[in-house]
Order: sequence, then C-alpha cells, then structure tokens
Amino acid sequence: MRVFIAIDMDEQIIAGLSRLQQQLQNKANVGKSDVKWVEPDNIHLTLKFLGEVKDEQVVDVCNIVKDVAGLHQSFELDVESVGCFGGRSARVLWVGLGEGSNNLLQLQKDLDEQLTLVDLPPEQREFTGHLTLCRVKNPKAGIKLSELIQGYKDFKLGTTLADSVKVYQSQLTPSGPVYTVLGNYKMC
Repeated sequence: MRVFIAIDMDEQIIAGLSRLQQQLQNKANVGKSDVKWVEPDNIHLTLKFLGEVKDEQVVDVCNIVKDVAGLHQSFELDVESVGCFGGRSARVLWVGLGEGSNNLLQLQKDLDEQLTLVDLPPEQREFTGHLTLCRVKNPKAGIKLSELIQGYKDFKLGTTLADSVKVYQSQLTPSGPVYTVLGNYKMC
C-alpha cells in the first residue's frame, strides 16, 4: 500500500490556507486544467513519503512512528511565507514554516533514521517542511503564479500546535487522493 507520515494542521490554519488558495486563483486567472489545487482537507505537513510499502512492513512503520513521536515534545509551528519549487516557472506552490522548524527537522531526521532499520531508505534530498497549495501543469501558468507570489513573501498565517504524528495510506482515484489514517501517535 502507498504510505506517508505527516502532521495535520488545525482547522484555523486549514481555513486560512483555503482562503489563500482562493485569493491566488482569483488573482492569477489560470485555467482549471493548468493547475491542480490541493483540497484543503488534504493539506498536511508530510514528514516522509514512503511510497509502496508491503502490508507486513506497515506495522513496523507504525511502531517506529509511535516510538519516535513519544520521544519528542509537542511544539508550536509558525505557518508563514509563500514560495514555490521550480524557479521562474513554478511547479509547486507552498506555504512555508518559521519558528518551530528546528523541532520539525529533528523529528523528521529521527523518523528517517529509525525507518532505515526496517529497510526503508533515507531521504536523498534535504527535508524542507512545507504545505502544498497546488501543483502546476502548464509552464505559462507557473510563470504567472511564480510572479504573483512575490507579493506574499511576508505572508503570516498563524501558529499551529504539532502534537501528534500520523501514518496515512494514500489511495489514488480519478477524483483525487483518498487518505486513510493507519495510526495517530501523540508527542509528549
């Protein structure tokens, strides 16, 4: 099954992200086929995307996430600034994180290290915590969006409490991904 590990955002942050998406859609004036906006209910902070995991490994993954989460204190995380991956023509628009990012980086690093014990490879790229707003399919729309977000560098949405880590199953469907919680583990 397709699996990832994430931290959920609170309702206030999700509502703010939804308003931001609507603002950007209205200002950018890009077509529906050019950009795939993430459904607000599907926005989360991915700590590690595992991809296809054997059913018997899922129990190990959940146990590791439970153990690692239990070793970390809950922490506040500032949600701020809008950026993109892809340079001049954005491929992905995201909202970044401020204060609390050091705690997040340590949590992600600890998860990554422990998951290697069950033969799940570590990340090859440096972890960059972010909340994905959309994926861009058309380079021209990407240029428009990349230019538009320059006015959102000082964007501040608010603060959320990171107090649990979830293991999700992701099922891809024609109408979009469906996420099912396989485990929810509290931090201390």
